[in-house]
Amino acid sequence: MTARILSLQVGLPQLMDPHGQPWTTATFKDPVEGKIALTPTGLAGDGSADLEHHGGIDKAVLAYSDEHTERWRRELFPDGLPAGAFGQNFTVQGLTESNVCLGDIFDVGTARVQVSQPRQPCWKQSRRYDIPDLVVRIVRTGRTGWYLRVLREGEVAAGDILTLAERPHPEWSVERANQVMHVQKTNRELALELAACPALAQAWVKPLRLRFPK
Repeated sequence: MTARILSLQVGLPQLMDPHGQPWTTATFKDPVEGKIALTPTGLAGDGSADLEHHGGIDKAVLAYSDEHTERWRRELFPDGLPAGAFGQNFTVQGLTESNVCLGDIFDVGTARVQVSQPRQPCWKQSRRYDIPDLVVRIVRTGRTGWYLRVLREGEVAAGDILTLAERPHPEWSVERANQVMHVQKTNRELALELAACPALAQAWVKPLRLRFPK
């Protein structure tokens, strides 16, 4: 199973609307060319404005499928979308939430990465585009993207191939994990089964277990 990084984006936190209702975000990311260092905390030149909810070793890289782009254009963005439109670092071709699984390990460039959790979009995506229900739409459609942790540091570049090296949890696609978290909220068995997945980030494990305390 192979896929490709169609484009690679980074961005640092910046203050928006300083004369109105200011907010700080790193969701605006610009494409970069050539090789770039990838470490356990992310790509060189990339950052997060909210380290409590974003960033860290389980959220080093945000990947998003280019296969969603045309649907978003038809539904909400007739003038097109910029590179990194949803704050992603990797815009990938050949992968979606339906064929990527928790724990999947990919070799890319000279690095090795692992799928850690689906992305839960925050309110800043809605504010960026002035679409109040955009976050709801992202979750409802399942076009969330997913986070990667870095197992081996290296260099990556746009055009690099993502080669699947291991798939330890084929039963847990990102799509299915999203369903358990956002749709099948009352299913105790599934929630605890998902929480028990060794590859799942603690940011998802904790709320799943809190739904059904012992």
